[in-house]
Amino acid sequence: MDWLKDLFSNPFLLTGLGSWFVAQVLKTILHCIIYKKFDFERLVGDGGMPSGHSATVASLATICGLRCGLASVEFAISAILAIIVCHDATGVRRETGRHAQVLNELLQSLEAGKPIDLKKLIGHTDLKELVGHTPLQVTMGVLIGIGNALLMHYVIL
Repeated sequence: MDWLKDLFSNPFLLTGLGSWFVAQVLKTILHCIIYKKFDFERLVGDGGMPSGHSATVASLATICGLRCGLASVEFAISAILAIIVCHDATGVRRETGRHAQVLNELLQSLEAGKPIDLKKLIGHTDLKELVGHTPLQVTMGVLIGIGNALLMHYVIL
């Protein structure tokens, strides 16, 4: 059972999971304070303050930098992962949350038979339509990434 001991003594895994846990507990406490009720979903769910995703990847990148060095492959991988996760959290996931909010308000107005002021509902700017990627866009991104890695490995570095 050495693998189990290794798993539960891995400082990188423990740091990341610990940061996620702290962020989720803080999110739940803040939610309780603001809304005066306990919501179990806040303990395990996405969204809200603070970001469990961001806490997890930031702590992983930090511990990799401290333990392995800033020039290590471990730090590079975890730092790039952190950048992607944080960018996604503030971009795509935030925008889709905004879309869901508008749709929910629209449905509530329709169910209640209330008139709908779309400009007020959406705000001063239109909702973003380009928040995700098609399979072709992802495939092209992968091919660009592979091509750049080959160029860097064989030509530049």
